[in-house]
Amino acid sequence: MDASDELLREADPAAFLTLGGAMRSLNAAMATALGRSAEQCLGRDFGDLWPAGQRMSAESLVAHAAMTKTVAMRVLDFPKRGGAPVACLIEAQQVTDPASDEQLVWVHALDARNDLTSLVIPFRLATTAAHLGLWMYSPHEHQLEWLGGAPALAAFFPDPTSLSRVISAVHPDDRESLRQLLRSASTQSSWVRLRYLPEHEGWHQLAAQTRRIQLGYGGPERILGMVRDDTKQEKRKEKAQAALTAERQRAKDITDFSSALITAATEQELQQVALTRLAATFGASGALLALVDEGRLRVATDAGIAMWEAEVLHGLPLDHPSALPESIRTGKPQFVPDRKDYIHRWPHGAEFPRLHLLGSDYATLITPLSEAGNQPLGAWLVTYASGYRPPLDEMTVMGTLADLAGQALRRIRLQQARVELATALQKTMLPTLPAHLAGLEVAARYRPSRDGLDIGGDWYDAFVMPDGTVAMEIGDAQGHDVDAAAVMGQVRASMRAIAAHEPDPAAVLTRTNELLVTMGAARFCSCTMLHIDPGDGRVTGASAGHVPLLCAREDGSHSIRELAGGPVLGVVSDIEYHEETFTLDEDSALVMVTDGVVEGPGLTLEAGLERAGTLAGAALHDGLNAEETADRILDASVAVDHLDDVAVLVIRRT
Repeated sequence: MDASDELLREADPAAFLTLGGAMRSLNAAMATALGRSAEQCLGRDFGDLWPAGQRMSAESLVAHAAMTKTVAMRVLDFPKRGGAPVACLIEAQQVTDPASDEQLVWVHALDARNDLTSLVIPFRLATTAAHLGLWMYSPHEHQLEWLGGAPALAAFFPDPTSLSRVISAVHPDDRESLRQLLRSASTQSSWVRLRYLPEHEGWHQLAAQTRRIQLGYGGPERILGMVRDDTKQEKRKEKAQAALTAERQRAKDITDFSSALITAATEQELQQVALTRLAATFGASGALLALVDEGRLRVATDAGIAMWEAEVLHGLPLDHPSALPESIRTGKPQFVPDRKDYIHRWPHGAEFPRLHLLGSDYATLITPLSEAGNQPLGAWLVTYASGYRPPLDEMTVMGTLADLAGQALRRIRLQQARVELATALQKTMLPTLPAHLAGLEVAARYRPSRDGLDIGGDWYDAFVMPDGTVAMEIGDAQGHDVDAAAVMGQVRASMRAIAAHEPDPAAVLTRTNELLVTMGAARFCSCTMLHIDPGDGRVTGASAGHVPLLCAREDGSHSIRELAGGPVLGVVSDIEYHEETFTLDEDSALVMVTDGVVEGPGLTLEAGLERAGTLAGAALHDGLNAEETADRILDASVAVDHLDDVAVLVIRRT
């Protein structure tokens, strides 16, 4: 037996490698330690047989011995299936194969039973570099041994110390977490947070992680614990988190404030938004809103500034030589830190009720409600605690919000003027139905949308054709605003003019569609048009994307009729609309509606049509006339909860 065979007969793991690191031969202990069979190891690169975390260390150990011909040692962790890794001191050196005279590298595990602490030296170096502390726990002796690392942590763990002593210093709520950490069967735990109370110090926030390791091949199992002190980091984190939370809340308050200003529909809503949010958003003690009406100030305050304190400002002319009117006239913010500053700048101005407290109790910031290129329509005033001076960014944000408020106020006042004009206009657009139609009862109802404008795009019409038939139409221009009302009036007038020369509803819709497409109308319209012969009840109808027609009968029954036709008006050119003919029986009624009557957030079109048809049938069964039937259907439309305009046209054959 040669010397190489003798070297492999050792009980500890041993192997021969080529100078390039390939496995030439190994003993059973090495194969077992690597967790593979000998056949799986032979010919493989030594580094490839190790876990990824150990591969570089194994390769550098072999390379050092191969290139320097000196003995190299390194602690490596053998993997162990179903157990803790085995930390072994591995020696590598060059040897000569007596059979082939080839230079090989002999690697083998050294017996470190008399110096187990040498096996944890790599852990000590790593934890020191990472500013962590390192301790070792012996489960059988229940002893903790401090191994070094961050010097500041050494005082927390007197060496040696018992586990019970360490546990007693851990917060009661965290002790079970420490016990579970030490009982964990995993080779490496996750980081666990522990509150720890060292002697003569306050609570510290520690983080600990454990790793199970077997010291030496056939040696004892120990638990290595890494610990770091996160106390300062946690305090910084808590402080930063508090600041972030406050900033997020402030950002949310500002966003909500902006949104509320943009959506305010009336001056009362705008006043409510400003007075409920202003002081809270900017940490002020009180707020006041002054709007200009016919050259004088109209003042309202929140609970922070009592109304009696602001009475001197109410009704003040805009040309008065004092702070608030000047800020509105010039469009410039005014910050008044104290009484001396106020008197210096406005010696002839009216005195505030609390002027004697300026500087000692509070300071004032006035921001005009301006809008680019326009005279401010008012201003708001906030009071701060004495000595506080709002930073520039806060004044900038407040100025931006004030600009939004000014824009909103101007929009509200302009909108009100438009509504008043449009309401009068719409009254002229909705026609008066023919008073007497032989053999027919006709009734119409209209209700505008409920979103702030008292106008809309729904319309109806009824007129007698030259041949004696009665034309009935109902439609819906996209939107429910002033523009929708204008489009509605334009379409209704166009259809009347076209109907004078076109005998059929389909032809009227075709020509109206071409007119709207040619004009490039910004809104589209849906519409249903009927021609009814009062004598025999013959009905010819066509639809342009409108909701179906309802037919109600005296026996209480009803049906839904979807007319022939085509798409909505004003979108697609070269459309040929179609029509169909049917008969309206005596004591039956046709009900024409817009979608606001039969469709809403909680009601599908099919369900809405069914409900309206049932109501119409019941009305005829109860003997109601066309007017009463229209009222019943319109009143029920409130439950649809639709914000759109609604129109109902009822035609009953008597």
